[in-house]
Amino acid sequence: MSGNDQVPVIDCLQYCNYSEEIFRDLRIGGVNAIHTTISYHEDFRETVENIVRWNRWFETYPDLIFAGRTAGDVRRAQSEGRTAVFFGLQNCSSMEDDIGLVQVLHELGVRFMQLSYNNQSLLATGCYEANDPGITRMGREVIAEMNRVGMVIDMSHSATRSTLEAIELSKRPIAVTHANLHEWHPVPRNKPVDVMKALAETGGMLGFSLYPHHLRDGSACSLESFCSMVARAAEIMGVKNIGIGSDLCQDQPDEVVQWMRRGKWTKEAPTEGVAFPSQPDWFGSNRDFRNVADGLKKAGFSKNDTDDVMGGNWLRFFEHSFSSIGSDSPASFAAPRIAAQGTK
Repeated sequence: MSGNDQVPVIDCLQYCNYSEEIFRDLRIGGVNAIHTTISYHEDFRETVENIVRWNRWFETYPDLIFAGRTAGDVRRAQSEGRTAVFFGLQNCSSMEDDIGLVQVLHELGVRFMQLSYNNQSLLATGCYEANDPGITRMGREVIAEMNRVGMVIDMSHSATRSTLEAIELSKRPIAVTHANLHEWHPVPRNKPVDVMKALAETGGMLGFSLYPHHLRDGSACSLESFCSMVARAAEIMGVKNIGIGSDLCQDQPDEVVQWMRRGKWTKEAPTEGVAFPSQPDWFGSNRDFRNVADGLKKAGFSKNDTDDVMGGNWLRFFEHSFSSIGSDSPASFAAPRIAAQGTK
C-alpha cells in the first residue's frame, strides 16, 4: 500500500533478525511503519551499539527503510514507498538508574519503553513475578519524564497492578503494544478485561500479538479464531483503541529465546530445548499482513474499521505521543481520554 490517500499499515512491535530480505518483505507486505525492539536487557552503551547497527542499515538500504521520529514520518514512508522504523525498548535497563537518560534515549530516536520485562525492575513489576507491589517511587518519576519528552509507556510484559497504576499515573495515554485477551488464551502475558477497559477509557492502545505463545492453540491458531478475538476486544475497548503489534521474530536463531528469557539476571543453565515456535501458516512473515486484513473483513469489520486496526489507530496515537510537552507541535499534548465505543 502506498499513497497518502490510504490508511497506513503499522506493526507496533517486531524483533526480527533484520536483513535486506526482510526489509524487502516489509515493502512487499505494504508495511509503512514498524516499532522495532532495540533492547531487551542491554545497558545504555549496548543499546547505543544497536542504534549504530540500525544507522548502518539506514545508510545501506535507503530505498527501503529510514529512521522514524514523528507521526509525519509514517505518511512520508507511504509517499516514498519505504518503511519508517521507530525504536523501542522492551525493558528499562537501557536507562540504567539514571532518569536523565530518558531524554537522551528519546533524542537518539527511542519512542517506546516498557517499564518492566517479565521480572521486577526499578520501575514496575513484570507479569511472571509472584507479587506485584505496583509502580515504584522511581517509576513514578520516570513516567512523568517519559510524558514530558514524548516517549510512550509500554506495559506489555508488566503485571496487572503495575499496568493499571501506570495508566492512572500517566498524563498521556499508554500502550500495550503486543498482547492478547487473557480470557481468550489465559497466559500471564495476555491482558485481563479490567486492563483493557482502563486503556480504552484513557485513550490508550492494545496491539494484538501474533506470537504463537500468545495465541489460542499456538502455532495451529486459525485466522478465524484470532479475528474473533479481535472482534471481542473491539466490543470491550472500542474499535479506535486497538491495532497490531505482531511480536514477529522472523529469522531469529533459537538462542535468542534464551537471551529474551534469561538476560543477565540468572546464573542458571539455559533451558534445554527452548526454541522459537512456528508461526501460524497465515502469518509467517512481513509479507502476510494482507491476510490479517482479509480475516478482519470476513469477521465482520467494515473497511474503515479494518483500516483503523491495521494502522490508522496507531497513526493517531503516534500523533499525540512522540513530541515533547511544550514543543511547537500540536501533537505535544495528551490525546483526549475517551470512553470506549462500539465495534461497528
